[in-house]
Amino acid sequence: MTTLVLTVIGDDQSGLVEALAGAVSRHGGNWDRSSMARLGSKFAGIVEVSIVEDRIDALQEELHPLEAEGLLDITVERAGDLTALAADAAERWELHVIGQDRPGIVHEIAQALARANVSIEELNTATKSAPMSGEAMFEATAVLVAGPDADADSVAGELESIANELMVDVDLRA
Repeated sequence: MTTLVLTVIGDDQSGLVEALAGAVSRHGGNWDRSSMARLGSKFAGIVEVSIVEDRIDALQEELHPLEAEGLLDITVERAGDLTALAADAAERWELHVIGQDRPGIVHEIAQALARANVSIEELNTATKSAPMSGEAMFEATAVLVAGPDADADSVAGELESIANELMVDVDLRA
Protein backbone atom coordinates (compact mmCIF):
# COMPACT_ATOMS: atom_id res chain seq x y z
CA MET A 1 0.00 0.00 0.00
CA THR A 2 1.07 3.54 -0.73
CA THR A 3 0.20 6.42 1.55
CA LEU A 4 -0.98 9.64 -0.07
CA VAL A 5 -1.58 12.99 1.58
CA LEU A 6 -4.32 15.06 -0.05
CA THR A 7 -4.73 18.73 0.74
CA VAL A 8 -8.07 20.23 -0.22
CA ILE A 9 -9.61 23.67 -0.20
CA GLY A 10 -12.78 25.05 -1.72
CA ASP A 11 -15.79 27.23 -1.15
CA ASP A 12 -17.74 25.71 1.72
CA GLN A 13 -20.81 23.79 0.59
CA SER A 14 -22.46 20.52 1.47
CA GLY A 15 -21.21 17.36 -0.23
CA LEU A 16 -17.50 18.17 -0.46
CA VAL A 17 -16.35 15.43 1.92
CA GLU A 18 -18.74 12.95 0.33
CA ALA A 19 -17.37 13.70 -3.15
CA LEU A 20 -13.79 13.25 -1.98
CA ALA A 21 -14.52 10.15 0.12
CA GLY A 22 -16.50 8.62 -2.74
CA ALA A 23 -13.56 8.96 -5.13
CA VAL A 24 -11.19 7.41 -2.60
CA SER A 25 -13.59 4.54 -1.92
CA ARG A 26 -14.30 3.79 -5.60
CA HIS A 27 -10.59 3.20 -6.15
CA GLY A 28 -10.16 0.91 -3.17
CA GLY A 29 -8.44 3.53 -1.07
CA ASN A 30 -8.76 3.72 2.68
CA TRP A 31 -9.40 7.09 4.38
CA ASP A 32 -6.92 6.70 7.26
CA ARG A 33 -6.81 10.06 8.96
CA SER A 34 -7.94 13.61 8.33
CA SER A 35 -8.33 17.07 9.73
CA MET A 36 -10.88 19.34 8.10
CA ALA A 37 -12.60 22.58 8.97
CA ARG A 38 -14.45 25.59 7.63
CA LEU A 39 -12.08 28.54 7.82
CA GLY A 40 -13.73 31.81 6.84
CA SER A 41 -15.90 30.95 3.84
CA LYS A 42 -13.57 28.16 2.74
CA PHE A 43 -13.54 24.47 3.55
CA ALA A 44 -10.00 23.18 3.98
CA GLY A 45 -8.47 19.93 5.00
CA ILE A 46 -5.76 17.38 4.82
CA VAL A 47 -6.42 13.66 4.36
CA GLU A 48 -4.14 10.64 4.64
CA VAL A 49 -5.17 7.84 2.28
CA SER A 50 -3.79 4.31 1.82
CA ILE A 51 -4.17 2.93 -1.68
CA VAL A 52 -2.69 0.23 -3.88
CA GLU A 53 0.02 1.71 -6.11
CA ASP A 54 -1.64 0.77 -9.40
CA ARG A 55 -4.86 2.67 -8.45
CA ILE A 56 -3.22 6.04 -7.75
CA ASP A 57 -3.44 7.36 -11.32
CA ALA A 58 -7.12 6.41 -11.60
CA LEU A 59 -7.86 8.15 -8.29
CA GLN A 60 -6.09 11.30 -9.43
CA GLU A 61 -8.05 11.24 -12.69
CA GLU A 62 -11.33 11.04 -10.77
CA LEU A 63 -10.27 13.97 -8.58
CA HIS A 64 -9.74 16.26 -11.62
CA PRO A 65 -13.48 16.90 -12.19
CA LEU A 66 -13.82 18.09 -8.59
CA GLU A 67 -11.21 20.71 -9.43
CA ALA A 68 -12.63 21.46 -12.88
CA GLU A 69 -16.10 22.05 -11.43
CA GLY A 70 -14.56 24.45 -8.94
CA LEU A 71 -15.57 22.36 -5.95
CA LEU A 72 -12.10 21.76 -4.52
CA ASP A 73 -8.48 22.52 -5.25
CA ILE A 74 -6.70 19.24 -4.50
CA THR A 75 -3.01 18.49 -4.14
CA VAL A 76 -1.88 14.87 -3.95
CA GLU A 77 1.52 13.99 -2.48
CA ARG A 78 3.13 10.67 -1.67
CA ALA A 79 3.96 10.37 2.02
CA GLY A 80 7.49 9.52 3.10
CA ASP A 81 8.59 6.50 5.09
CA LEU A 82 6.96 6.76 8.51
CA THR A 83 9.27 4.19 10.12
CA ALA A 84 12.28 6.51 9.74
CA LEU A 85 10.34 9.36 11.33
CA ALA A 86 9.09 7.19 14.18
CA ALA A 87 12.61 6.00 14.99
CA ASP A 88 13.79 9.60 15.38
CA ALA A 89 10.91 10.58 17.64
CA ALA A 90 12.01 10.16 21.23
CA GLU A 91 8.85 11.42 22.93
CA ARG A 92 5.49 13.02 22.32
CA TRP A 93 4.48 15.99 24.44
CA GLU A 94 1.23 17.94 24.73
CA LEU A 95 1.10 21.72 24.71
CA HIS A 96 -1.83 23.95 25.62
CA VAL A 97 -1.75 27.75 25.24
CA ILE A 98 -4.51 30.20 26.18
CA GLY A 99 -4.58 33.94 26.58
CA GLN A 100 -5.59 37.28 25.17
CA ASP A 101 -5.27 37.20 21.38
CA ARG A 102 -2.56 39.22 19.69
CA PRO A 103 -0.41 38.85 16.56
CA GLY A 104 2.71 36.70 16.84
CA ILE A 105 1.70 34.08 19.41
CA VAL A 106 2.06 31.10 17.06
CA HIS A 107 5.28 32.48 15.58
CA GLU A 108 6.98 33.02 18.95
CA ILE A 109 6.04 29.59 20.26
CA ALA A 110 6.92 27.79 17.02
CA GLN A 111 10.26 29.57 16.95
CA ALA A 112 11.08 28.46 20.50
CA LEU A 113 10.10 24.88 19.72
CA ALA A 114 12.22 24.82 16.55
CA ARG A 115 15.25 26.12 18.47
CA ALA A 116 14.79 23.27 20.96
CA ASN A 117 14.56 20.62 18.19
CA VAL A 118 10.88 19.97 18.93
CA SER A 119 8.54 19.40 15.98
CA ILE A 120 4.85 20.17 15.86
CA GLU A 121 2.97 17.03 14.84
CA GLU A 122 -0.53 18.46 15.28
CA LEU A 123 -1.65 22.01 15.92
CA ASN A 124 -5.17 23.28 16.48
CA THR A 125 -5.83 26.95 17.14
CA ALA A 126 -8.93 29.06 17.61
CA THR A 127 -9.97 32.51 18.73
CA LYS A 128 -13.14 33.10 20.67
CA SER A 129 -14.72 35.71 22.89
CA ALA A 130 -13.98 35.56 26.59
CA PRO A 131 -17.15 34.75 28.57
CA MET A 132 -17.20 37.80 30.85
CA SER A 133 -15.29 40.52 29.00
CA GLY A 134 -15.93 39.57 25.39
CA GLU A 135 -12.26 40.21 24.51
CA ALA A 136 -10.67 37.98 21.88
CA MET A 137 -9.02 34.93 23.43
CA PHE A 138 -6.49 32.71 21.64
CA GLU A 139 -6.29 29.00 22.37
CA ALA A 140 -3.95 26.38 20.93
CA THR A 141 -3.42 22.70 21.54
CA ALA A 142 -0.53 20.82 20.01
CA VAL A 143 1.06 17.41 19.92
CA LEU A 144 4.82 17.82 19.86
CA VAL A 145 7.57 15.39 18.88
CA ALA A 146 10.74 15.87 20.89
CA GLY A 147 14.05 15.18 19.21
CA PRO A 148 16.58 13.02 21.06
CA ASP A 149 18.40 16.06 22.48
CA ALA A 150 15.27 18.00 23.55
CA ASP A 151 14.96 18.59 27.29
CA ALA A 152 11.41 19.04 28.59
CA ASP A 153 12.44 21.23 31.53
CA SER A 154 14.43 23.68 29.42
CA VAL A 155 11.70 23.81 26.75
CA ALA A 156 9.10 24.45 29.46
CA GLY A 157 11.28 27.21 30.90
CA GLU A 158 11.69 28.91 27.54
CA LEU A 159 7.96 28.64 26.83
CA GLU A 160 7.18 30.15 30.24
CA SER A 161 9.42 33.16 29.55
CA ILE A 162 7.72 33.66 26.19
CA ALA A 163 4.32 33.21 27.84
CA ASN A 164 5.08 36.11 30.17
CA GLU A 165 5.93 38.37 27.22
CA LEU A 166 2.86 37.26 25.26
CA MET A 167 0.58 37.33 28.31
CA VAL A 168 -0.66 33.77 27.78
CA ASP A 169 -0.75 30.66 29.94
CA VAL A 170 1.33 27.72 28.67
CA ASP A 171 1.01 24.13 29.86
CA LEU A 172 3.59 21.63 28.55
CA ARG A 173 3.12 17.98 29.48
CA ALA A 174 6.05 15.74 28.70
